[in-house]
Amino acid sequence: MATASSTTEFSYQLANICTFRDRGACERVRVIRREDITAHPNPDFVIGVIDDRDAFYRAFADDLIGRIVAAREADQNLVAILPVGPVPQYEIAARIINERRISLQHVHTFNMDEYADEDGKTAPISWVGSFQRAMWNNFLGRIDDDLRPPDSQIHFPASDEIATYSAQIEDAGGADVCYGGIGWGGHIAFWEPHLGFEFAGDLNAYRAAAARLVELHPMTVMQNALHSFGGDWSWVPPMANTIGPRDILGARHRSFWLDGDLGGGYSWQRFIARLVAHGPVSEFVPGTMLQQSRTDFTMLGGVAADLEVSMA
Repeated sequence: MATASSTTEFSYQLANICTFRDRGACERVRVIRREDITAHPNPDFVIGVIDDRDAFYRAFADDLIGRIVAAREADQNLVAILPVGPVPQYEIAARIINERRISLQHVHTFNMDEYADEDGKTAPISWVGSFQRAMWNNFLGRIDDDLRPPDSQIHFPASDEIATYSAQIEDAGGADVCYGGIGWGGHIAFWEPHLGFEFAGDLNAYRAAAARLVELHPMTVMQNALHSFGGDWSWVPPMANTIGPRDILGARHRSFWLDGDLGGGYSWQRFIARLVAHGPVSEFVPGTMLQQSRTDFTMLGGVAADLEVSMA
């Protein structure tokens, strides 16, 4: 394998699919070494690396459980924005909740996104790829009935909810924490990189954008086909409802977890993790907005590994 670097013997334009076009920034972050990846000028943007996969998911579960317990002990509600993936931490968290008999009566959950068809109709819970279905199968449905939050405190961005979804989060007291990951193109939730074109460089308006229906970026379609649909891109819906930057940045804390390591030395997330954490803040890489807010940004060791070219 050859370590990736800037080249002069063969130059070319970025593919048209690439919304972010700053080649210099891409080359700069590409060569960030594993040993340097946790350094960042903003001390509130805390980058961590956990090498062991089991320990990674346990740390994610412990973070969620810790916030649930701390809020209960303070006699406060916990309002949490939750992603569907990663998945293993939810089974761990549900098991701990049941074993310790931790009541979630004070917890309000808002799922960050859901697939939709070309007309904006969100997937029903009966559809195999529904995020609502996945959340019930992997987390909520595993919690004992008497411990689970009331149904009225469990929210999903369905078609009839999306217009008021951001307001619902705020009416609940605002999110205490927003969990999430980073998409191949740099999205957070399904807030996609091409949405940046709508704001003409006005980052204040961009940051204030609320939940809405969006068309999925081609990179997102391919990424989700890879990890959720057996590689079948025809199975991935074209649209999704998603929270916006207003909801993510408005949370009192952000906790993002990157586990995009395929094993065998391959990870689809190595470059975008670096661009999001160390690239310029840009509306064309939505995740870069996290750099300016209090955020924990934790990577699996395979994601943090050095970028290399492999022609095996």
